[in-house]
Amino acid sequence: MQKRQLGTDGLEVSAIGLGCMGMSHGYGPAGDRDDMIALIRSAVEQGVTFFDTAEVYGPYVNEELVGEALAPLRDQVVIATKFGFAFESDGTPTGLSSRPEHIREVADASLRRLRVDTIDLFYQHRVDPDVPIEDVAGTVKELIQQGKVRHFGMSEAAATTIRRAHAVQPVAAVQSEYSLWWRRPETEVLPTLEELGIGFVPFSPLGRGFLTGKIDESTTFAESDVRSGIPRFSPEARQANQALVDLLAEIAARMGATPAQLALAWLLARKPWIVPIPGTRKPERLTENIGAAGVELTAGDLSEIEDAAAKIEVQGARYSEQMERMTGR
Repeated sequence: MQKRQLGTDGLEVSAIGLGCMGMSHGYGPAGDRDDMIALIRSAVEQGVTFFDTAEVYGPYVNEELVGEALAPLRDQVVIATKFGFAFESDGTPTGLSSRPEHIREVADASLRRLRVDTIDLFYQHRVDPDVPIEDVAGTVKELIQQGKVRHFGMSEAAATTIRRAHAVQPVAAVQSEYSLWWRRPETEVLPTLEELGIGFVPFSPLGRGFLTGKIDESTTFAESDVRSGIPRFSPEARQANQALVDLLAEIAARMGATPAQLALAWLLARKPWIVPIPGTRKPERLTENIGAAGVELTAGDLSEIEDAAAKIEVQGARYSEQMERMTGR
């Protein structure tokens, strides 16, 4: 698979990464552990070198899963994890926390769970309004100097916040939701990243599965599936948003690709420093997503997708009110 650079300090990763959250958190019951380990190792065999996790996924168990799966392959991969939440003693997230002492504690705990000596990419999961971003960046800078972290990342941060952090410790990558059905990063974040030489890692690049065409208005979700409470996944919104999936399916069919591959190829064609991290629990979907790296989109293809997508207004908020409060969004 092609490689791409995140930032300007030599962080090289596969053009498509693997988001591991859904294997143990967020999308219904966790996958079988042995099957998920096999899936992660299969991704490496197929050229994926970039794996994304976080302490809050589970919490904790997703880092343990990724750590066990990649331990024999450590020298072949880049592992990203995140800090930024506080927890009750039973692991229930209680809100945001990026206090310097908490960041240090999380780093040490993540190192143990991931079975690594150094965290390749350490993201602030969400910006903590109670802690100056300069203090956060300075703390990660210290961790880099100590050899516990290689690169600093941010997630869902505004352009002005990114600039302030970058002035203290260069940011290698910013992670935010970005896809054909959530394009807000184009307004301020992407131009800022291009100016500063920072990579961009879109999460939910397939619209939490909706852009694959495998979900329609009749699909049901488990209570433990975050989509069950997201307005954008109400039956009414899904019915309205089907037009975007139909558009992708029509164009993809002409190109001999799937809607998912076209959605990922569109992201890859946007900028050479964009690296999407689709997640899956299914081997066939993993292979399909990886195949998107081989889909070449011409300027004409991109114009057609842009023109058609501009006529479709996606319905529904991307987060529930509870999720908004928890993440400070």
